[in-house]
Amino acid sequence: MKPLSPDQLVRHWDPATLPFETTAELPDVTEYFGQTRAVEAVSFGLSMHREGFNLYVMGPPGIGKQSLVRHCLAAEVAARPAAADWCYVMNFADARKPRALALPAGRAVRLQRAMAAFVDGLGTAIPAIFDSDEYRARRAQIERTPSEHEPASLRALNQEFTRYAASPLVEEVKAGFRDLPQVIAYLDEAGADVVENADLFLKTRPARPLPGLAADPGAALRRYLVNVLVDHGASHGPPVVFADPCGLADLVGRVEHAAQLGALVTDFTLIRAGAVHRANGGYLLLDAFKVLTHPDAWEALKRCLRSGEIRIDPPACSGPVSIVSIEPEPVPLEAKVVLFGDRLLYYLLHEYDPDFRELFKVQVDFSDRLPWGAEGADFYARVTATVCRRDGLLPFNRGAVARIVDHGARTSEDSEKLSAHMQDLADLLREADYWARAAGKTVTDRTEVERAIAARVRRADRLRDEVHDAILRNVLCIDSTGARVGQVNGLSVLRLGDFEFAEPTRITATVRLGEGDVVDIQREVDMGGALHAKGVMILASFLGARFAKTAPLSLAASLVFEQTYEPVEGDSASLAELCALLSALAEVPVRQSFAVTGSVDQHGHVQTIGAVNEKIEGFFDLCAKRGLTADQGVLIPASNVTHLMLREDVVDAVRAGRFAVYAVATVDEAIELLTGLPAGAPDARGVMADDGINARVQTRLHEFSLIRRDYGRRGKHRFPRHHD
Repeated sequence: MKPLSPDQLVRHWDPATLPFETTAELPDVTEYFGQTRAVEAVSFGLSMHREGFNLYVMGPPGIGKQSLVRHCLAAEVAARPAAADWCYVMNFADARKPRALALPAGRAVRLQRAMAAFVDGLGTAIPAIFDSDEYRARRAQIERTPSEHEPASLRALNQEFTRYAASPLVEEVKAGFRDLPQVIAYLDEAGADVVENADLFLKTRPARPLPGLAADPGAALRRYLVNVLVDHGASHGPPVVFADPCGLADLVGRVEHAAQLGALVTDFTLIRAGAVHRANGGYLLLDAFKVLTHPDAWEALKRCLRSGEIRIDPPACSGPVSIVSIEPEPVPLEAKVVLFGDRLLYYLLHEYDPDFRELFKVQVDFSDRLPWGAEGADFYARVTATVCRRDGLLPFNRGAVARIVDHGARTSEDSEKLSAHMQDLADLLREADYWARAAGKTVTDRTEVERAIAARVRRADRLRDEVHDAILRNVLCIDSTGARVGQVNGLSVLRLGDFEFAEPTRITATVRLGEGDVVDIQREVDMGGALHAKGVMILASFLGARFAKTAPLSLAASLVFEQTYEPVEGDSASLAELCALLSALAEVPVRQSFAVTGSVDQHGHVQTIGAVNEKIEGFFDLCAKRGLTADQGVLIPASNVTHLMLREDVVDAVRAGRFAVYAVATVDEAIELLTGLPAGAPDARGVMADDGINARVQTRLHEFSLIRRDYGRRGKHRFPRHHD
């Protein structure tokens, strides 16, 4: 087999195809390339005004979910009027149940100011009328002729004079709200309450101020204030609210309390709005994970959506402190809720929370990767231009943009795709701008992008260097020269935060006479995961299917990852394990200058694995530090060739013939490369031809079978069965 050519190891975007000199010439990005499905779902969800058609927007962080939703909302909001204001006022029939009033945008504040002026007017007019000569004279007349009807007469007198003082003030407030019947009804009730409680005004004294009050009215006048819960006077469309944090009070509001004579007291002026109140009539954007970390908030949100109203429940009374609370009237809810989260959380909620399925019927699924091509490169270029203008960065020339496109393909782990992680792209642009300014340049070029990428790795690769140092000092025993029987270099990947690197691992196999068992030592000591155990079981199945068609598989084998002290998971080492097992059975040494990665199926076909670039580079780095010998390389699945986006130093070494990458499709191809011997193919009877690896394995297994048969016969003769 021939190794892959340098052109197969990496794909570069040609800067000459980019139709600009710098990104300063490009317009801002206005569409979301490659997210057609998500755009259609968002547009449908936002315009579908039916019960339960709320949205769950899924995808990894930093992919641009919020940006796309806000972009779609901008067009939706521009065509609709502002939402209504909401305020709480006194319920004169039951003070414990304040009333909620809806007013057109901007009118709630006007009502609040009008009622504040009304309260000020009462505070002046009522004391003045009670201090008038006419009131004193009539009161004195009643008091000079005492009778059993004197209290009623005095009360009627007080109400008469109070009505005289308050009526003009009430009419003055009504003049600004004639078009709002609910406000007129409230004002009529307020005027009647003033008259009804005329006696209280005689006792009015400055009361202790409570939190949240703009003025310090007397205790009797406090009931006529207006508590504006939500004001949309400055809005030009329905509200768009992103709630963070998402606790219960942050979401559905709360009722504050003030300490008074050892008790906690409150009234309607201390009701505070939550995010749902502010988003009422518009759109509420929430982080699903943050809401779910507050179970009370999640249940409250679902209750609001199911009932179509926002209810603020009074706090539970516990402890030695007495709490005097209120029950505000629920506010009707008409809002679209958009949850942002990852896919796993969506599927868990859909599976285990029946309410979620009924309330969030619109699934918006963002793609992690974008198509490679002219459109993708143009999109990356315009995103670069947009970020540069928004953040005040230096413009990028076409060479820098081409390198960013290459990095996008490397990040997506596919040479035919680009990463859709726009936050990562923006961070790379900012870092490249930093290095360009440090070098005194006015345009960011390819060199600064390369430096930013290298600096990212440098900041995160300390542990990788320690692993390599341990291998170079033979603390971890990894051979990169010579040949060993039953030993193959595998490649495992470690992920540390946003950085991942490959660590070469010594995989060994031993064989002996047995009953067809392949023992996974990692699994036996609870250091192997389910996927790894599955891969080992597939190896046993492959051996049985290929070599035990006419005789029992009389084999006992053990497989282990040497010098591993943490759990092993995944099946990407199953090809290396199978090659080690075949080497041990055939008693043929394996070249240690090769490392192997790939999974296999029961028929010996090699299957795709992840992190192929990191695995190749991990073994290359070790070989380079020891010194390249021109016969070192890595075996990868043939189906992974399309994912290759290797570093330039690896490609240069391949071009110079000092390193090689081989793509194999079957285990036979792999074992031939590792041993230098042909694998050999079976004939019609299943007998392996020639003196290949498979023939040697078959011969060895046949010997095991004969030994087992003869041993069984000797055991039967030596220990005859007795019958009673």
